[in-house]
Amino acid sequence: MNRFVTAERALRTAAPHELPDAVRRVLAEQYAARAAELFMADYGLTVLQPVTALPHAPEPLSVNGTTAGRAFGAQEPIVEPDRDGLVRVHLPVTVRGDRLGVLSVTLPDAELDGNGLAELSEIAEVLAHEVVVAERDTDLYLQARRKDRLTLAAEMQWQLLPGRSCGRPEYELSAQLEPAYAIFGDNFDWSATADHLMLYVTNGMGEGIEASLLTNLAINALRNARRAGLALADQAALADQAVYAHYQGRCYLSVLMFDFELATGRVRVVDAGSPQTLRLRGGTVEPIDFEAQLPLGMFEETDYVTQEFQVEPGDRLVFVSDGVYAVADPKGEVYGDAALARAIQSTRLLPAAEVPRAILRELSGHRGRPVPDDDALVVCLDWHGR
Repeated sequence: MNRFVTAERALRTAAPHELPDAVRRVLAEQYAARAAELFMADYGLTVLQPVTALPHAPEPLSVNGTTAGRAFGAQEPIVEPDRDGLVRVHLPVTVRGDRLGVLSVTLPDAELDGNGLAELSEIAEVLAHEVVVAERDTDLYLQARRKDRLTLAAEMQWQLLPGRSCGRPEYELSAQLEPAYAIFGDNFDWSATADHLMLYVTNGMGEGIEASLLTNLAINALRNARRAGLALADQAALADQAVYAHYQGRCYLSVLMFDFELATGRVRVVDAGSPQTLRLRGGTVEPIDFEAQLPLGMFEETDYVTQEFQVEPGDRLVFVSDGVYAVADPKGEVYGDAALARAIQSTRLLPAAEVPRAILRELSGHRGRPVPDDDALVVCLDWHGR
């Protein structure tokens, strides 16, 4: 049995809370590693938090300006010299495009010869899969993701999300929310099959627990309809009825719903509210306007109509909530379409996974204060096609 298979088996058979110890132990036995630490990206994507305090608690690492942070951002292993013939390897811990964190391993330089580095990268990928599975049975990794305390509303919202990024040959998709530790009602959801990608971008109403409860009801109603095999307009109608039945029109929710046909790039859309869509194509940023329909739950038994448009290979679509385009600076000037278009242009060379965080950084500079008054959601989709 080769050493990679041994390492893979050790991770797959480890108890959920013992993955950091298991990876440290098997890397020491099979790769002569002197140290191995698992770091998880925090909810705000600003630091990499150590998962375990054994044998000593390492300090959190900044995503910006550190070698581990560069490995996380570039999604490539990075090797740096350590001491006495040792090197430190920083390996992205990523599963199907969802960037979880970094595995940092100190080991002899000779262990990277041949297939050594490739094997370590694969071990980090196996670790990512096991962390996702382990999160069903332990809070260890979810606790490690937080550098501050989450509000209850934010806890509910993060648990509702599918992930923060994902990728397939046809597309790359990423999203980020602010304020990460105190979000209210903005949300995103996606699901893919062999032939379709469904994406929902939600602009929540209200604040705190009430906003989170409203979004939870709407998203789960949409999922219930989607999993029953209903078409996009019927999903919207069913969710509309569920929200209205509970709130009787007192609360409602805006959502953009997309059904991307992976083979052709044809997109069906239901626009039930205020999230906006911008497209970067051939160096030009332009808004994509759809026929606005009523938000979910505003009136009883609303009928929704599906529209269509086409995406081309190379297109980048950016979806934003009103907490982005309607934010005012200290002088009262709204961020607006022009500033948003400039932000999309300035981030055009970044991979999709980096774009939401970069745009939200620029938005923070415009806002002039670190904590926003409203949720801000940015979703980025890079379309490659088949």
